[in-house]
Amino acid sequence: MFQEYTVGSKSCLKKEAKMKPLAKVRQKLISAPLLRIFRKLLPPISQTEQEALDAGTVWWETDLFRGRPDWKKLHDIPNKELTEEEKDFLDGPVEKLCGMLNSWEIEKRKDLPQAIWDFIRQNGFFGMVIPKEYGGLDFSARAHSEVVTKIAAKSVSAAITVMVPNSLGPAELLLHYGTESQKKYYLPRLANGRETPCFALTAPEAGSDAASIPDRGIVCNGVFEGKEDVLGIRLNWEKRYITLGPVATILGLAFKLYDPEHLLGEKEGLGITCALIPTDTPGIEIGRRHNPLGLAFQNGPTTGRDVFIPIDWIIGGKEQAGNGWRMLMESLSQGRGISLPAMSTGAAKFVSRSTGAYARIRKQFGMPIGYFEGVEEALARIAGYTYMMDAARCLTTSAIDEGERPSVVSAIVKYNLTERMRKIVNDAMDIQGGSAISMGPRNPLAHAYHALPISITVEGANILTRSLIIFGQGAIRCHPFILDEIAAAHNPDKKHAVKDFDRALFGHIRYLLANAVRAFWYGITGARFSTPVERGVRLKLKPYYRKLTCMSATFALVSDVALLTLGGSLKRKEKISGRLADALGNLYLASSVLKHFWNDAEPEGDRVLAKWACEDLLYAIQESIDGVLRNLPARPIAWLLRLLVFPLGKRCKQPSDKLGHEVARILLAPSETRDRLTRGIYIPRDVGEPLGRLEDALEKVCAVASIEKSLRDAARKGRIKHEMDFETAIAKGVLRNSAEAHSVTQAHKARLDVITVDDFEDLN
Repeated sequence: MFQEYTVGSKSCLKKEAKMKPLAKVRQKLISAPLLRIFRKLLPPISQTEQEALDAGTVWWETDLFRGRPDWKKLHDIPNKELTEEEKDFLDGPVEKLCGMLNSWEIEKRKDLPQAIWDFIRQNGFFGMVIPKEYGGLDFSARAHSEVVTKIAAKSVSAAITVMVPNSLGPAELLLHYGTESQKKYYLPRLANGRETPCFALTAPEAGSDAASIPDRGIVCNGVFEGKEDVLGIRLNWEKRYITLGPVATILGLAFKLYDPEHLLGEKEGLGITCALIPTDTPGIEIGRRHNPLGLAFQNGPTTGRDVFIPIDWIIGGKEQAGNGWRMLMESLSQGRGISLPAMSTGAAKFVSRSTGAYARIRKQFGMPIGYFEGVEEALARIAGYTYMMDAARCLTTSAIDEGERPSVVSAIVKYNLTERMRKIVNDAMDIQGGSAISMGPRNPLAHAYHALPISITVEGANILTRSLIIFGQGAIRCHPFILDEIAAAHNPDKKHAVKDFDRALFGHIRYLLANAVRAFWYGITGARFSTPVERGVRLKLKPYYRKLTCMSATFALVSDVALLTLGGSLKRKEKISGRLADALGNLYLASSVLKHFWNDAEPEGDRVLAKWACEDLLYAIQESIDGVLRNLPARPIAWLLRLLVFPLGKRCKQPSDKLGHEVARILLAPSETRDRLTRGIYIPRDVGEPLGRLEDALEKVCAVASIEKSLRDAARKGRIKHEMDFETAIAKGVLRNSAEAHSVTQAHKARLDVITVDDFEDLN
């Protein structure tokens, strides 16, 4: 034991003995006074806030937050492969379902056809997360994500209908918290579609502040199914925005539970509780619908008036009374990382494939509109964002499949992927112009446009997620010392509190100084002497690992200084918190891109996509950090900090026009790279469907591109009368034969078919 602490001829035990008096002096003169100040500055943390902070796990984002990304650790994260059963489901029932979906008809009739409802139920789409022992499909998070991605590319309303029961809903809550009897009864019925579930959380005056729900339940004895003196709960609620609420047969409900007669114990206010209630229970009202921007998925309000339920209808039984908020936060930390990111990525892949084809097919001034630099700029964003979105989606589902419940990461991908979907669809609308704004069966893009605000709003409104949740939760969960400092501040034992705070405080100071040195050194050297990336990473992407290491160290230092100078007031400085959230989120997306490229064995065609995405993200990280520095209230500290993190000035640049040109061209012609970028979506071959029509026309147009150029040149020189003067063109050798003339004619017809828009005699 003594030898373990011996260095040379001096014993560390002696040093430790000498340090104890010094440590006591330090605690008394420095740590104890600072702890008193810290307690005054620290904002109060409610039980619901604490449960939200404690929910889920932290993962790769911790490396990024602390400025020390271990790239080997990232590469070693398993890339989840689909099982044969999961592949068969995607190629079978999911493919068939997509073939049945007609987005125009669905939105026009304001509901899925009954045949589609039946198909979804009969094929287990509502039971993807339910284990096989209960009759479910027991799919991985990756498979769940792939299913939603594929359906979303065909119909947003169908995708929402499928994804909600598999995300934050009764099945997920039952799996983790339900009693055995609840699981045995409900899970098989949910898996085979005999029950249609919904979950009611949002109330008229409790939206983003869901923890303040006014809906109440009172523990009491009552009459249930003719039996008297049944221990139960009398409930009153008013909820809205409940997906599947109008057609649900089983209602998951969140409410505040009170026990004024102390029938369950000494505590009167038990807290938020979750129960599972059949919707035919007396006093429940469902059936009315909201109209979410004209989309057809079922969504509406529900109310309950003096609804009496037995106490064992609480999810998990009466022992789980008051634990509902923790249940919801832990479930959300997983489901939020799958559903909306998958839906957003499906929409992005569809837009990449369809709008890219349209930009190649549609001509103006004698050339495809995709060749104009203004359109090319938008196409580059569409392709680059799609690549980074798919990368983040895959990395996040890998974490979940490894057993993580990444609460910070799930907030990052929900916010960033839905926001980029918004930008992608808006760019597509600009490119397609009149054909995109003319509603009809030929135009599926408009429905995706209508869906944008829905994904932005649900599962944590994006403004709230960015300004409060991502960095606020990340700072406490990922920082190596803040959680210990907060715990010490809340410790009523004064002696132990000072000791714990002293240890955390001086560890924090050493951490801050180390980050300052590392950030400055990386800023000077470009992180060239940071931990090397293992062999196998292509030389052309190695600089991005170094630049991300540098930006991660910069973020660690800037975020720490912001926390130390602003303290508890950072909770109210939402603009600064939002910029820090942007930096952390984009660090995660950039690392996802590198991992995605690595997983795909670094195909050469994808290199330009990965480069564009990394450069776009690095520039965004730099500008977010610059925004923090420009707005930190402590100006002298901000000036010093700028010298440390940008000693040679800002060095990250936006992607060049040349790189953007290369990225845009990927979308304008059939290729393996285009197929990889959009893999996993439903691609019909029927020219009666919008995407099938575009695919057919793109192949035909690209096949005759060189022939059309010859005809165009000949017409310009006067050798033929016009580009369709095939007889003269064959006679003069511009065309070799009538087969070439026929292929040009077919391409022309296909082009006209694509640019045709719907019109109606009667819109009433």
